[in-house]
Amino acid sequence: MTDLVVEADGGSRGNPGPAGWGAVVRDAATGALLAERAGYLGVASNNVAEYSGLVAGLEAARAIDPEARVEVRMDSKLVVEQMSGRWQIKHADMKRLAAVAAAVLPADRVTYTWVPRAQNGAADALANEAMSSRGGVVRDHDVPAPGDVTGPGDAVQPAGGTDVTRASHRARRPSGAAMRFDDEEPLTVVLVRHGETPMTTSKAYSGSSVPGPPLTSTGRIQAAQAADLAFRIGRDLWPDVPHPSELVASPMVRTQETAGAVGRRLGLPVHVDEAFAECDFGAWEGLVADEIEERWPGDLKRWHVDAAFPAPGGESIEDVGARVRAGLERLLVGGVDRTVVVVCHSVVIRAAIGVVLGAPSSVWASVRVGPASVSIVRLWADGEREVAVVGMPTDL
Repeated sequence: MTDLVVEADGGSRGNPGPAGWGAVVRDAATGALLAERAGYLGVASNNVAEYSGLVAGLEAARAIDPEARVEVRMDSKLVVEQMSGRWQIKHADMKRLAAVAAAVLPADRVTYTWVPRAQNGAADALANEAMSSRGGVVRDHDVPAPGDVTGPGDAVQPAGGTDVTRASHRARRPSGAAMRFDDEEPLTVVLVRHGETPMTTSKAYSGSSVPGPPLTSTGRIQAAQAADLAFRIGRDLWPDVPHPSELVASPMVRTQETAGAVGRRLGLPVHVDEAFAECDFGAWEGLVADEIEERWPGDLKRWHVDAAFPAPGGESIEDVGARVRAGLERLLVGGVDRTVVVVCHSVVIRAAIGVVLGAPSSVWASVRVGPASVSIVRLWADGEREVAVVGMPTDL
């Protein structure tokens, strides 16, 4: 069993303001540096950033040795006392992160020690790097052979070690990014479809003219999986984009329930935006395809192919596209170099992808978007657009 030391810290320039965290893992016996982690959170508080650094440090220690004994050293008296069980945790975001931290390793293998700020310089420097660059760092170092150990605080990087630094997402973009020759950063929009409902399984048309239905038990599990995936964005998943700092959802029950799970995981409130409500299917609401065909022969096929053709008493695909385009533009006005999660619906996500690609509306219905799947679009201030992910399952 390995003895490891985790040094963790976090900060916020504004409290709340642009926030970042940092963590290092050392060999307890030699002080050799084994791993470095840092990440940008967007707008958050100092305490949330400190807890985020703690979680990342514990996860890095677990990756080195799942059976390790770990001493956590932090200059945050609050986090040390709360995680040691001596102080209560009242703030919802910190309570959630504390639970995540406590679940990484068994409690009997983790101890917490307060150290002066001067003794936590490595983690503090990484947190400040993340805040300045708005990027992330993932560096792993080989365990040095006897005689090769340097003093505590010195980085050890022998030949054969891995260095997968993401010093800044300004320098590296996700695969498939548009060709650019500048450092302009986009708005990243993560489009999450709601989890399964009874009407998802029955294949009935479920629009925005009624608030329901709610999620099924499977849908609630899918919502939790979507929340876990959203939490990884800007960390170990797409580390070159900012961690989500805003959460938007359609007003429907199914999207509010899904967004609630995502919000609890991210520590973010849910903002409702009608622009991302599902298509209003009018008289087709609650009906399956055979029922629609029986009452309105040929109209359902026409609705899918002729995107300007509305459902009776409802909307066309182009109607949805117009409000989705307006919703995306409002998000862009709110600023670039950030990530916004939008929990919405299948027709809405297809429209968003079509709008971003500039594809004819007649082909938008061809995009496959499963329950609780994730799609990602990116918007630059100068009008450039890209689609980075389409319909990725969240149960990975």
